[in-house]
Amino acid sequence: MTKPSQRISTNGFAPNGLPAGMPAAPAAGMPAPGPGDDYSVRAAAAGRPGDPGPAIGILGGMGPEATVDLFAKIVRATPARVDQDHVRIVIDNNPKIPDRTAFLRGAGPDPVPAMVASIKGLVSLGASLILIPCNTAHVYFDRLQAASPVPILHIMREVARALVAGGVPGLPPVDGPAGLLATELTVESGLYHRALAEVGLEVVVPAPEYQAEVTRAIFGADGIKAGVYGPARQRLLEAGTHLVERGARVLIAGCTELPLVLRPGDFPVPWVDPAEILARAALRRLLGAPAEAARR
Repeated sequence: MTKPSQRISTNGFAPNGLPAGMPAAPAAGMPAPGPGDDYSVRAAAAGRPGDPGPAIGILGGMGPEATVDLFAKIVRATPARVDQDHVRIVIDNNPKIPDRTAFLRGAGPDPVPAMVASIKGLVSLGASLILIPCNTAHVYFDRLQAASPVPILHIMREVARALVAGGVPGLPPVDGPAGLLATELTVESGLYHRALAEVGLEVVVPAPEYQAEVTRAIFGADGIKAGVYGPARQRLLEAGTHLVERGARVLIAGCTELPLVLRPGDFPVPWVDPAEILARAALRRLLGAPAEAARR
């Protein structure tokens, strides 16, 4: 007859809740973990039973890869040593939101109603702060914030603050012109121009022929949104070098798809990733402490 301590349930778990065959305590001769090494103890101490804490809401899908990239950057920038140290993140990856540029060109529906619906859905799930991993979507920022019951971080303003305050890891405060690589609509909107002017910085934009190459790198049939990285990267390298020749002392990858193909050291001057800056700004809001440069 099987002894009670040997009984195994039909689902493969022993009565103590552990998988069959797993001992409930360290095997004889194996040292018990010390207080600083016991993950479960640290995780329990960091947990908040019944209270998941404040959540970041990501209004995503514009585009999907940029949404994944922002999520990963928040996770990597969080000063966490156990899962429970991380912040809750709610994501609506909605690629069906109408194109942001087409509407302003008179060629598509207004994307704001769909974006507002996503924001309200995120808030209903506990989001207390909204991030939008799409620079161009910030053309609609005022309408979105007016309809949102919680704050939305403004990516251009966060970039401007970080540039002059030394808020970009490895980059001292910037005091010279910033070159802008972005969609035509982002450039034409003047959002970066106004945000950087408020902190005393000038924006340098590409000449029309180079701007056309940046646009193709993002939206072209052989561009990033189409999943074709090689040709897009080459066009961006040429456009960025052109901006440096125009006097830029730092470059802004002002479309959230661009960091998918750019690498540190690609240009004669540093370039900054607005999604990375946005991730750190959100964590400062929620955690009240600087985020780490990277997870090790």
